[in-house]
Amino acid sequence: MLLSGKVGLVTGGGMGIGRAICLAFAREGANVVVADFNPESGAETVQLIRDSGGDGLFVQADVSDEAQVKGMVATAVDHYGRLDIACNSAAVSRGSGPIHLFEKSVFDDTLNMCLSNTWLCQKYELSAMLEQGAGSIVNISSNASLRGQVYNTAYAAAKAGVNILTQSSAAEYGSKGIRINAVSPGVVRTPGVEKYFAEQPKIAEGLKRAAVMNRLGEPEEIAEAVVFLCSDRASFITGQILSVDGGAAVR
Repeated sequence: MLLSGKVGLVTGGGMGIGRAICLAFAREGANVVVADFNPESGAETVQLIRDSGGDGLFVQADVSDEAQVKGMVATAVDHYGRLDIACNSAAVSRGSGPIHLFEKSVFDDTLNMCLSNTWLCQKYELSAMLEQGAGSIVNISSNASLRGQVYNTAYAAAKAGVNILTQSSAAEYGSKGIRINAVSPGVVRTPGVEKYFAEQPKIAEGLKRAAVMNRLGEPEEIAEAVVFLCSDRASFITGQILSVDGGAAVR
């Protein structure tokens, strides 16, 4: 069990990639704090953890709100006594379209829900980890951050910001015993992606062929990479952006 005895926090843990990460943390022996703005889906993830023999706690939080993020981390520490690992998975893209028609408010919302929220979560996770002089954080980025994205500039820019936030944070806290990395997924079969495919079938076919492995990723495959980076097996890895994308980044 790669995470035995550790206390983990996952934002966006109510569904999709976040839920898969929660379940993988629990399978590997961690106590898991599931954070999500949706109480029904978050509680369902906790129940799945408990059904599998693990220990989980749900915290309702909007991670774009600083007071709620502070309370989320405080609840985790109060309940379990410490915070060893964290994965910042929560993100919402507010829209797409050509730049000259894009509303500034939508651009700002996307940055807030995909970049500023990750910075906020790190702020309070780091504060908790500094108390014990050790920890590991993994931010969920996106392959949209790695190259130009037509009609997707807000999300791509936000996730590119997550990458440099990850690298800058790793440089700042590596000497303090805290490792910070990011996982950059390709196209992954989540409920949101499935809905998008149903609405845009022609785009779906192109995205499915984006990976050199000619298939979509599964949330569990992203979770395995996060588990590794959080574990002691990655003890000399920090400041890295790991693409888990079936080879899409090299096509």
